[in-house]
Amino acid sequence: MSPSTSPRFYTEREVARHCTKDSCWVLLGTRVYDVTAFLRMHPGGEALIRSRAGKDLTREMEGPPHRHSPNARRWLEQYYIGELDRESGAEEVQTLRERRKDSEQTEEKSAEKTNGVKEEDENSPYKLCSSVDLDKDLVDWRKPLAWQVGHLGEKYDAWVHQPVDRPIRLFGNPFMEAATKTSWYWVPVVWLPLVFYLCWHCYATLAKGNTRLELTSNFSIPVHKYMFPILFVIGWVLWTLMEYCIHRFVFHMKPPAHNYYLITLHFLLHGQHHKSPFDGSRLVFPPGLASLMVGLFYMTLCKTLPETLGVSVFVGGLCGYVVYDMIHYYLHYGSPKRGSYLYGLKAYHVKHHFEHQRSGFGITTTFWDHPFDTVIPDEKF
Repeated sequence: MSPSTSPRFYTEREVARHCTKDSCWVLLGTRVYDVTAFLRMHPGGEALIRSRAGKDLTREMEGPPHRHSPNARRWLEQYYIGELDRESGAEEVQTLRERRKDSEQTEEKSAEKTNGVKEEDENSPYKLCSSVDLDKDLVDWRKPLAWQVGHLGEKYDAWVHQPVDRPIRLFGNPFMEAATKTSWYWVPVVWLPLVFYLCWHCYATLAKGNTRLELTSNFSIPVHKYMFPILFVIGWVLWTLMEYCIHRFVFHMKPPAHNYYLITLHFLLHGQHHKSPFDGSRLVFPPGLASLMVGLFYMTLCKTLPETLGVSVFVGGLCGYVVYDMIHYYLHYGSPKRGSYLYGLKAYHVKHHFEHQRSGFGITTTFWDHPFDTVIPDEKF
């Protein structure tokens, strides 16, 4: 609901009726929110919100067990739909209907007075998203954002870390825009056949018994085929370290406020994900972009280790990357079982998005956050 729109009014009975997965409303004081679209995304799970449907969430927002961040509160405001009229009984429902009708008529008149803004298509995904104040935001959401964000300067860092539930259009050119979007299933479709083939190839090569690791010019040791699982796991662990370093030092670099191009680059690489964390078309790497990183990883290992050993480590790392992308997507859209490993990861990752953007860089594991001292601290009350 736009800030300039007159609020609608609802009775407690009306709010209480919306307690299903198809229509879920909650209260914060007297403010009414339709959080149906957020059920899947909530880090505590869908059932946790539904159990509080129609109720006041003021105590839950303050915690314990979790104190919601200012960004989480701003996020909730996107689902605001009206106010609760506590004084209204059943006999006043008709009065509320009339009041709501008057409110709708006011909205229509206000819309007629607005000039210079084209109406969005009925089927556009932008119509389905929660509102952004188009007149007050630092960028023009009606235009592609890629070439605008660089002009934000010192305001960029604060702006990009205030998430919204709205898809982002990066480029005006439809082909360039399509190239930035990838459905999650393309990651296993493209990379898993290569993983399976290289696993078979490395194991079969090691099984011939001709592979040796030269420690000195006069001394080498044979590498048995049963070493392949160990090499595979080494590659996977190596990937988790790469995952952490890329996320922390590349994706979360803080571009200089005066550098238009570095701000734009940061936004294209990762900033757009923090601005719109639930844009499902941009939660995994496009295979074309990922192939550059995969190729560099492959060449580095093959230059460092004997070919078969290098490829064995590489395929473990490649499998780790596939799992990383799948877990990352699931952390945003999945509903893991409460108390499970993925449940903890989802809560941890959501904290990274909404409150602790300078820590919590692990995705598939929080292990590397410990030695690098970037663990998200536990909340204290």
